[in-house]
Amino acid sequence: MTIRCDFLMLLAYLLLSIAAASQTTANLETSDTKLQLEAGTNAPRLIALQSGDWRNRATESPIPTVEIDGRSIQLDWTFNPVASHVDKKLVSFVYDTVSPRLRLTWEWEVRSEHGPIEHQIRIENRDSTELWLPLEPSFVFDWQEALQDQLQHFYVEKGADTPSAIGTHLLAVSEGYEWEGASSSYAQPRPGEAREIIPYFLVERANGSQSGWYVGVEFSGRTHLTLTRKGVSLRGKVGLNPNPGPFRTRLKPGEVFETPRIFLGATDGGPDATANVLRRWVREVLTNPDTWKNPNYPLLVNNSWGGGMAVNEEIARHMIRDSADLGFEMFHLDAGWFRGVGDWYPDARKFPHGLRPLADEAHARGLKFGLWVDWAQAALNTAPGALNVRDPEVRGWLTSDLPPDWKPEEFKGQTIDIGVPQAKAWAMRETNRIVDDYNLDMLEHDGYLVAKGCDASDHPHAPPDPLNQCTYRDAGFEFVSSTNSTDVNYHAARAYYDIQSNLRQKHPGLLLEICNDGGRMVDFGSAAHGDYFSITDTYDPLSNRRAFYDASFVLPTAMLETYVERWPTARTGNFRYMLRSGMMGWLSVMIDTTSWNAEQHSAAKEELELYKKELRPLIRDANLYHISERPDGLHWDGMEYFDPNARRGVVYAFRGSVENEADHKFVLHGLSPRSRYQLQFQDHSAPEQIVEGSELMKGGINFHLPSPNSSEIVSLRELPAPTD
Repeated sequence: MTIRCDFLMLLAYLLLSIAAASQTTANLETSDTKLQLEAGTNAPRLIALQSGDWRNRATESPIPTVEIDGRSIQLDWTFNPVASHVDKKLVSFVYDTVSPRLRLTWEWEVRSEHGPIEHQIRIENRDSTELWLPLEPSFVFDWQEALQDQLQHFYVEKGADTPSAIGTHLLAVSEGYEWEGASSSYAQPRPGEAREIIPYFLVERANGSQSGWYVGVEFSGRTHLTLTRKGVSLRGKVGLNPNPGPFRTRLKPGEVFETPRIFLGATDGGPDATANVLRRWVREVLTNPDTWKNPNYPLLVNNSWGGGMAVNEEIARHMIRDSADLGFEMFHLDAGWFRGVGDWYPDARKFPHGLRPLADEAHARGLKFGLWVDWAQAALNTAPGALNVRDPEVRGWLTSDLPPDWKPEEFKGQTIDIGVPQAKAWAMRETNRIVDDYNLDMLEHDGYLVAKGCDASDHPHAPPDPLNQCTYRDAGFEFVSSTNSTDVNYHAARAYYDIQSNLRQKHPGLLLEICNDGGRMVDFGSAAHGDYFSITDTYDPLSNRRAFYDASFVLPTAMLETYVERWPTARTGNFRYMLRSGMMGWLSVMIDTTSWNAEQHSAAKEELELYKKELRPLIRDANLYHISERPDGLHWDGMEYFDPNARRGVVYAFRGSVENEADHKFVLHGLSPRSRYQLQFQDHSAPEQIVEGSELMKGGINFHLPSPNSSEIVSLRELPAPTD
């Protein structure tokens, strides 16, 4: 009986193997994207995108070697059909090695009916020996492209610190084109160097349909994307950044290394059409669905930084009362409340009753209560609970040792490596305590949070190369660069995700703001672990509109926060222009509103009410169209939202500083040419109008604004078709 059972099991195994082996190709698709995949004997590959519109000549190259005890070991990968899996939503091709025992899973997954398809590679150490892996790219491509085809390459920069003069790039991809875009957990713009990008790009044919494809990386660590055109080849790589290198990462028995997950999609119609698909996909697949259930998301926020570090209990209470009167929905207590950097307890001299009474007052007045923290920073405070750099345990967590005379700045200290398990555990406890103790509705993290370099040799990441290492100071922080930088950042980013997930699990409904000194960690991995981004650290109207213009090509606009700071407003029209420059996404006002005069208070109330009733539903759900060139502050610029389901939209129009440009025309998109639209001008710069959709899409809307640095908002409503 036992022999017969064993025989039947062996027969079943052989039949399954034969069946699986015969299915070496697979197809996945959404309404927008179609992929054809193949499992070769020793390596898998993506055969084609869009049924052959883009044919890929590259075969995936699983890592050829690993290092064990200082020796390089060759790997022989073999397809495992039994362990592989294929269905309409998931293709998982598995490859094994015998010695050492490793398993590589090459996976593509459909998580939405529309938009792109995701891809990831996992390598599992099934052996009993610790080993070191070289770099495994997330995705390698080599599209076969006709020599005569004209291509364009589109990508956008992070708004880190201050948006650059360019920001959004659309370049011809001609023979010999070579490009690399990089992203990390803390962008550091430097004159003469390429700025970090939001890790995404689009390639399209420069024809009427603008057919093309796009790829993005869902990771906050050090990543890069490359693109090269040579002859009939359009090739590149996407994944962890190999430089400085060589990259290596430790893999203990039973551990799994995961390449950054990427997404790949097909598209038609250009950057705006792509963006309207991608933003919806990011919202549906990556972001927290519970956040979107609140109809008041994105919120209207008043931030205490209008008073800077001088904030105290009395100032905060005045601002809370004024916030409620104006119609804000959250009061955000910024830096200046704590005892010291790394000592995240209220300064008893400034807040003698602590922070919870402030949260209680905010809640009693119908406001949420949010708090600024730079929780990965250690300094010199010695009170119980403080993260002190001289404490032996904390010192072991630092990204770099400090000289005896080191001192922190006002709200910047020394970053700990949260990739160290003990440091990560501390951060989990501390962030949880902060939310509990101060009764928070929102927690903001700022500063240099996710280490992108470390000189320690006893952390989980690879040790540095002492002959290829430098330490430098930038933006008030100490940074380390060496051959291990990408591995440091890889471990720290994964720890950061765990800390954010822990907060969400323990505090349902808690909002998480990603600041990082304004726009330095804007990416898809962060979008999956936070609720909104500060997209720039410069808050004048032009910088806000530039940063929004760029990031809105990539991420849901409800997640894009611009801070509005004090700006010269000689007229009420200038005041509205200032506010509206931050009202296209998530609005946070960073001005002591108690300093506004009665006319400005009245105007602000009107603008906030307009946001709640007219603008927010469109920011959440509508398509977005960039109907002008990128803002330059001199000439007109504008933005259009239109929701085809609600049949309504809005146009933001901003006049620049040039004296002789009182009139402008914006051509609209996304309308029905045969429909009629009712136009209402918020500031009554023109009378109410009814205009044919075809006219709006060809001739546009005429604007007349007599004063420079002024604005107008026009509501669009599609009228019912006339009945006979």
